[in-house]
Amino acid sequence: MELKSLLDQPNKLPTIPKVVQQLIKSFSDDDVSINEIARQIATDPALSAKLLRLANSAYFHVSRTIGTVDDALRMLGFVMVRNLVLGNGMVAAFGNTPGMNLQQFWRYNLYTACASRWLAAAAGSNADMAFTVGLMHGIGQLQMHAGMPNEMVPLDLKMNVLASERAELEKQTLGFHHGDVAAELAKIWNFPDSIILALRNAPQPMAGDEFSEAAAWVFMGAWRARAEVLAMPEEEQVASYPHEVGKRLRLAPAWVPALASQTPNPSTPPMPSMQELTAGLEAMLA
Repeated sequence: MELKSLLDQPNKLPTIPKVVQQLIKSFSDDDVSINEIARQIATDPALSAKLLRLANSAYFHVSRTIGTVDDALRMLGFVMVRNLVLGNGMVAAFGNTPGMNLQQFWRYNLYTACASRWLAAAAGSNADMAFTVGLMHGIGQLQMHAGMPNEMVPLDLKMNVLASERAELEKQTLGFHHGDVAAELAKIWNFPDSIILALRNAPQPMAGDEFSEAAAWVFMGAWRARAEVLAMPEEEQVASYPHEVGKRLRLAPAWVPALASQTPNPSTPPMPSMQELTAGLEAMLA
C-alpha cells in the first residue's frame, strides 16, 4: 500500500476531539482565545478531571492545589496545558488499534516526551516542542496498524515496533516509515511545518534533507525510553548509544549512567530515572 492510499481512508483516520482541534490552531494562530479553550475543556468533565489530576501530580511540584481549568492555565501555562490535553487526545483517538500493545506503546511515548523535554531544556533548546513531538512521534505506527494490518503482521513478526531499526525496515519494505505517516497526519490536522518536519525526521534525524533539532532531541529521548521499556542491559545501552546524533546536538553521553565514565567533566548532568521524570503523568495513558 502506498502512503497516499493509507491516508485516503476516511473511515480509518483517527477522530480528534474539537478542543484538541482548537489547540492545534494555537500553534500557528496567536488569536486563538485561551478563555475559549478553557471553556471547552471545562465543559468536558472527564477531560477536566484528568487535566486537574495531571496538574496536581508530583511532576509539576505546584505549591497549592489546582482546582479549576483556569487555575491550571495560570499555574502551568497555556503551552503545558495544551501539551497535556493534546497527549490525552492522541490516546483517545487511537483507542483501539489491532496488533499493538497500547499500554507499552503509550508508556514508551510518554517516556520519550519527558526524556526529550529534559534533554532539550538542559541544552537551552525548545523543551515544549520536544515534548509535543515526543508525545506524537509514534502515532504513525498506530495508523499503519489500523489502516494496513495485513502488511504489518510480517514486519511485527520480524521486529518489535519499538526497535530503533524499525523505521529502516518499514522504508525498505513499504517505501515509507512511521515518521512519514505521523507527519502526514499532522499535516491533515494543520500542525505547523516545524512540527511536521520534526515528526517526519524523528525516526532518522540525520537522514533528512533539512535537519530538525526537535527531531534529534526526540530521537535521543526515544532511545532512552526504549532502553527503559524494553529493559535494555547496560552493555546493550553502551553498544547502541546514538553517538552521531549526540555529537550533532553537542550532547556528551554522560547523561546516561552506563556511559558516564566516557566523559570526565560532563556539561549535562545525569538524567533522572524515567519514573521520576514522569511521576503523575501516567494518567495521560488512561
